[in-house]
Amino acid sequence: MDTEKIYRVYSRRLSATPTTFHRYLYGKIDWRDNLIGIKGPKGTGKTTMMLQHIKETFPDRSKALYASLDNLWFSTNSLEELIEDFYTHGGTHIFLDEVHYYPDWQTFLKNINDDYPGLNVVYSGSSMLKLDQAERGDLSRRSLSYTLAGMSFREYLGYEGIVDIAPVSLEDLLLHHVEIAGSVNEKGIRIQKHFDDYLRKGFYPFYKSVYAGYESRLQQIVDKILESDYPLNDDVKVSTIRKAKKMFMILAEREPRQVNLSSLFNELETDRNQGLKILYALQRAGLFNLLTDRTKTLDKMSRPEKIFLNNTNLMYSFASRPNIGMVRETFFFNQLQQGHTVNYPGKGDFLVDDRYLFEVGGKSKSFEQIKDMPDSFLAVDNTEIGHGLRIPLWMFGLLY
Repeated sequence: MDTEKIYRVYSRRLSATPTTFHRYLYGKIDWRDNLIGIKGPKGTGKTTMMLQHIKETFPDRSKALYASLDNLWFSTNSLEELIEDFYTHGGTHIFLDEVHYYPDWQTFLKNINDDYPGLNVVYSGSSMLKLDQAERGDLSRRSLSYTLAGMSFREYLGYEGIVDIAPVSLEDLLLHHVEIAGSVNEKGIRIQKHFDDYLRKGFYPFYKSVYAGYESRLQQIVDKILESDYPLNDDVKVSTIRKAKKMFMILAEREPRQVNLSSLFNELETDRNQGLKILYALQRAGLFNLLTDRTKTLDKMSRPEKIFLNNTNLMYSFASRPNIGMVRETFFFNQLQQGHTVNYPGKGDFLVDDRYLFEVGGKSKSFEQIKDMPDSFLAVDNTEIGHGLRIPLWMFGLLY
């Protein structure tokens, strides 16, 4: 077996990996565990994070090996033989990217864990579909799993070299947002301009490497999820893939208000059961965010109250004319769902952690819709510094 190509690709990618910026999850992973899974949407930086760890941890690079399992090399060569060769030559840590491309990968990882004492394995999957299945299987007792989301606005500011801000808890933000915003704005930063840039290009860290091709790259990622990852993980038919693509494009153009799912499913020529399966599959893949009533959260196939694209970058890439109200709500929902439960309330826009009620809007937004409600706040756009219960929308991007 000729392993030279795999080692050559590994060396090239390692040399090209920058180490000046780390995603928020990098320091939270306990890399000492012998079986680690990193999951999350495509394009969020899982590959870079693994290569950074190798580059910064292993003076002897031969002790570690990185391989992406979607490499064509694996169509005619054996992963088992590669690992055997690596292990018998003193390798101690192997990093397997795009692991869901490998047939029966859960069983394979279990066998590695059993058959190669002392070998540390880190694996990642861009699609969340099949990785979630593994957590309910035998790997759940062996593998420590982490999820990497797209970049927060806080991370974007650091990535751009604008300002470094420590993550802020939601409770601190609600109590001390005036002081926090003041400490940022006193640096002379045009925060609203940077926020507007982030909403268009900033959620996926690869934006720096594609320049004018960012939207095209996002479209390619969505195509790969729908045409390759989805059928690979859920074993769906070609007709279902077509319906998923049509669903995505229809919903990309619509406001995240209460969607008439019956009309949508009729338009897709599908029934309620299959329609909801597609919808929830695309949520797990990082394309949609579904806002449900808290009384329905125990039912994973319940009808969502509102349907959002996952993030504002997707909106600007796929919606012909994104509505600014949609953009604001999409940003808020996206940032708050990392570490918090977000539900559809009876009044207002979002109920967070079954306690805090938020209305999202422009700088002239009033409390009329949520007046007299306890623990209620306004998240207002085009505002650098808030006051009282009025909090600048951009500040909800400082939470992770």
